[in-house]
Amino acid sequence: MATSTRKPAFAVTNAFSVPLIHAHHEDPQALNDRLIQLFRQRAQSDAYRNPEPRVKRNQALFESRFNLFDWPEACVQELRDFCFGHLFRAIAELNGYDQAMLKDLRYACESWFHLTRKGGFFAAHNHPLHSWSGVYCVRHDGDDPDSDSGRLTFLSPHMGANMYVDAASVRFKRPFAAAPLMLRLEPGQLVLFPSWLLHEVTPYEGETERITVAFNVRFQYVGTQTL
Repeated sequence: MATSTRKPAFAVTNAFSVPLIHAHHEDPQALNDRLIQLFRQRAQSDAYRNPEPRVKRNQALFESRFNLFDWPEACVQELRDFCFGHLFRAIAELNGYDQAMLKDLRYACESWFHLTRKGGFFAAHNHPLHSWSGVYCVRHDGDDPDSDSGRLTFLSPHMGANMYVDAASVRFKRPFAAAPLMLRLEPGQLVLFPSWLLHEVTPYEGETERITVAFNVRFQYVGTQTL
């Protein structure tokens, strides 16, 4: 009997998708408490401040130098291991790599922390010359959880998606919607995304602090298999 090759009469498919990876630390409080103490201390010194800021922000946001994961403190190294463990898992799943392939990947990384007080924001940007970026939430409280305060916001990469919107397209559901994707991160949450994806952080309206760690990574393959 011949195998049926009948095509479906109607199908909705998902083209040109953008991978976002969400991971959560199982018990982040002890780690985050140590990070908060360390970052508050370092934010008091200009020696740790990024000397060449390139993305628009204001004085309510402190950005460190881009060598955070090189710090020897145990809490920083614990966070680094958590972030890179999930990053390599994402790379393996998305590319179909086994452990042998992963072991032949070499990388360069830049990493930093943001300590944001009331009114602080970070304008839209991406991260050239890297393939993967990540944001880990250390603290976010003291504001209305239902507001747009301090939200990590991803902008649609589909150029022209809003060129014309009418009743037939205005209510597209995810992943087809062109509206920005606004995330209120929880302490212990890690978000990984392609470095080319434009994103920003809306003004933080809290009375305490919003503290995050961010990093960018680029890779080189040194093995012998064909990619």
